[in-house]
Amino acid sequence: MLMPASSEFVALCRSQVSLLTEGLGASLSVVYLTEELVEDLPTQLVPIVAHPEVARNWQPERSRTFLPETSGSQPDNLAWHQRALLPNQPKAGRTDPQPAWTAEATLMHQRQLVFPLMHESIVMGLLVTGRDDRAWNQGEKEQIQQIADSIALACVLDQRAQWLQEEEQHSRQRIAQQHDILDNLLHQFRNPLTALRTFGKLLVKRLNQSDRNYQIAESIVQQSDRLQDLLQQFDRAIEIVEVDKESVIVDSIDVQSRPQALLPAANALGQNTLPLEACDIRQLLLPLIHSAEAIAQDKQQTLNARLTHPLPLVQANPQALREVLSNILDNAIKYTPPGGCVYLETNEQTPATLCIQISDTGPGIPAQDLEHIFERHYRGVQAETPIPGTGLGLAIAKDLIEQMQGKIQVLSPAVHPQILNRGTTFIVCLQHAAVR
Repeated sequence: MLMPASSEFVALCRSQVSLLTEGLGASLSVVYLTEELVEDLPTQLVPIVAHPEVARNWQPERSRTFLPETSGSQPDNLAWHQRALLPNQPKAGRTDPQPAWTAEATLMHQRQLVFPLMHESIVMGLLVTGRDDRAWNQGEKEQIQQIADSIALACVLDQRAQWLQEEEQHSRQRIAQQHDILDNLLHQFRNPLTALRTFGKLLVKRLNQSDRNYQIAESIVQQSDRLQDLLQQFDRAIEIVEVDKESVIVDSIDVQSRPQALLPAANALGQNTLPLEACDIRQLLLPLIHSAEAIAQDKQQTLNARLTHPLPLVQANPQALREVLSNILDNAIKYTPPGGCVYLETNEQTPATLCIQISDTGPGIPAQDLEHIFERHYRGVQAETPIPGTGLGLAIAKDLIEQMQGKIQVLSPAVHPQILNRGTTFIVCLQHAAVR
């Protein structure tokens, strides 16, 4: 199947048709391209350029009025549109022989020519031309053949250029997707590294220098700092090879309808959705809470966690859900000033839904940023602050929650009885495991 003709190719066809009209006296010229090649079905021909342009809105049936079909010496073998062009045609149903038809049909074939647009034995279309006043001589036929060859070659080059452009577009899309996956992995690596550095610093503060474990704790901090430096080098390298995503034209046929699964385990399995299972939310939350408490303590903050009992099992991917809640907790602690508080609570919004609510006493999110907060690399007013960030955590969280058939919501100011007129609340809702 040929790609749509470019405007440049159409312009070239028009110039060749003008050459037929003005140079060789053609009264009718049409350039057709094949639309689709299907075995055992008639080839579909689409008119690209016609002179005279008797109708700009060509219909498939009407376009064939320009196209001669197989003909023989008898009138019954002529196509109906050819018979319409011939004088003195008989009435429908008349079968008596008309010797004049043979002469008229022969004259028609002498005046109307069809040249296939061929390249390497592949027919890409037809050039149909004709004139009313005289037949074509051999020299003129050779010139028309050269014109047909020129149009065929131009068609090949046009198709090749479009194919290369499409391949470049697909390549850009693949590079952009790989870039996004690398961003996601680095972001997912950054959060546990921050926790590891904090734990190491806490151990160094709590251990006496004479303690034999002090040197081990100090080494943890040193190696964590080294990994942090490597992450910064990764970030600089990514900036150098940054893909200009705005230049990628999104093709509705090729681009995936939803993002790929963002966790390494899902991608390794070649899956676009996460495998879900019954997940014990308490067992998943407790390690995150202990880790967040240590980080909050290091920043002179307070983490208040209140989990309802008993907690129902939820339908989720444990690794993905851990990543989501870790990102939200890390952000809450990151943007809460010293002396502030972070609140984590669970509640059942409906009999079939469990919600995890995380609130903080930070500066909150401006209204103009709320509608963009889940976009990749969007940081809003926070981009103007010294607080580091990539704008990826919430985008990753939203995608993972949606793949787990859940919902995530952000409210600012925070919705919490202990917080007034400031802060932010994130609410993550998941289905109970028993409800599918």
